[in-house]
Amino acid sequence: MGSALDLTAAGDRVALPALPALPALAGAVLDRLAAAFEAAVARAAALCARDGKLDPGLLDAHQWICYELALANADLYAVRTLLGLGGNISPLDAGLGLAFAAQAAPGLIERLTGIHIAAGLDTDALDDLAGSADLRRLRREGGGPEVLARLGAEVAETTGEIADVVVDEATAQARDGFRRFAAEVVGPMAERIHREDLTVPEALLQPLREMGVFGLSIPEEYGGSAPAGGDNTPMMIAVTEALSEASLAAAGSLITRPEILARALMAGGTEAQKAHWLPRLAAGDPLCAIAITEPDAGSDVASLTLKGTRTEGGWLLDGAKTWCTFAGKAGVLMVVTRTNPDRALGHRGLSLLLVEKPSFEGHAFSYRQEGGGLVTGKAIPTLGYRGMHSFDVSFQRFFVPDANVIGGEAGLGRGFYLTMAGMQGGRIQTAGRALGLMRAALAAAVRYARDRRVFDAPLMDFQLTRVKIATMAARFAACRQLAYAVAREMDAGRGRMEASLVKLLACRSAEVVTREALQIHGGMGYAEESAVSRYFVDARVLSIFEGAEETLALKVVAKSLLEGALSS
Repeated sequence: MGSALDLTAAGDRVALPALPALPALAGAVLDRLAAAFEAAVARAAALCARDGKLDPGLLDAHQWICYELALANADLYAVRTLLGLGGNISPLDAGLGLAFAAQAAPGLIERLTGIHIAAGLDTDALDDLAGSADLRRLRREGGGPEVLARLGAEVAETTGEIADVVVDEATAQARDGFRRFAAEVVGPMAERIHREDLTVPEALLQPLREMGVFGLSIPEEYGGSAPAGGDNTPMMIAVTEALSEASLAAAGSLITRPEILARALMAGGTEAQKAHWLPRLAAGDPLCAIAITEPDAGSDVASLTLKGTRTEGGWLLDGAKTWCTFAGKAGVLMVVTRTNPDRALGHRGLSLLLVEKPSFEGHAFSYRQEGGGLVTGKAIPTLGYRGMHSFDVSFQRFFVPDANVIGGEAGLGRGFYLTMAGMQGGRIQTAGRALGLMRAALAAAVRYARDRRVFDAPLMDFQLTRVKIATMAARFAACRQLAYAVAREMDAGRGRMEASLVKLLACRSAEVVTREALQIHGGMGYAEESAVSRYFVDARVLSIFEGAEETLALKVVAKSLLEGALSS
């Protein structure tokens, strides 16, 4: 494809020392890390509990331990997933998996040692592992510089998928079709949209509507392509990854908002609301936006204050939202609203209201209703993620009819729960966006390293370049295998916490991979004319939106771990 190199595992050319023995060795190291992790979780649960239940004050007092546990859990889960693939992957993918395990293990030892010290646990087992022959061998034979250099050369010579995942035929066809569209249509527009801070044009939106991109999470009975009574999350990730490879903001992120709103409607909407809204969302008409964050309340949904006041036939909205992505272009906003004025109710006083408005181009909008209600918005200048634009939005006595309260009267007070139902899909979809950025950055780095000559030789001929390429590819492979594994869990009705885990790992990894890709480009990477500079600044937003990294780590991952420890 024009904007990225195809990266397929290439046969059996990777010659790793004693490769058959290394997975067992890595498994043994993982078991010792997992034991130290479980001990830390049990201790943290005891520190954060009162009378057998987690205490919010104690959780806050031990935030650092909880945060570090969540990050450790993400790496452990990724390594466990890679090692569980066994012989069902190519030799190159097996080598990349071992390289990731070899590189993750020392970091996990350091992180877990810090947790043990902070939690008052001894570090003897971790100290023994840090100095063990098993760890030295894994690092040398699985992730030593000679091994990584060979893997990097192998990555540069491949002609298809790295971290190949098994998907059904429909998903494979969709992935290939959207990759072609991304290369032929999105790619040529991406740089101009970014550099001139343009709104996503209809030249992209209309063909994507026709390709069904907005209906991926909506059941077939409502005009989408998801199977009746279930999801096809791998399909959603595959399409997201393909589009994000060409442009995060101009294509890859278009799926997120209809995904969140559709899941909220499916979880709590009335039958009439589902029949009215889901087919329209699937068709991309109207486009939608999600209004959750407020100027004085970021990820703390329970403290939201935008007020909904009862009036005849509906509600009057007063207040402000911020970071409302695509609010200008959108024709409907899902607005988390405080419909019960009793602040002591916290999240139980929130509801979801659907605000309808005309679609506006550009960086500002204003719409006044016949009755005088007003909604205005202004785009927030950002260093990246340009194309969709995130808005500050203000409501002044803006009327929303009762029919637009998701769930109707029964939906009042359920806004938090319905938002969380929607966000679960948004988080795994965000991991798909990170995968697309990493794939594009890795491909760009390989191309540049092949073409760029320094000291009378291609940059790719140097060991350090090859090591960097292999390290990037190993991290991408870990995130990709984990994302699709979690997607399958979600389709089986599980995986809420794991969706947050894969978002944590993939979004942090996208920053690392795009940074290294830019570094390989040298000065050209810092120039705006280079696509890799766009990948770098776009990647930075991923750990912030759809649930900030810290909130997911503390409120979802760590809380789930500690609750599990207390109940066992």
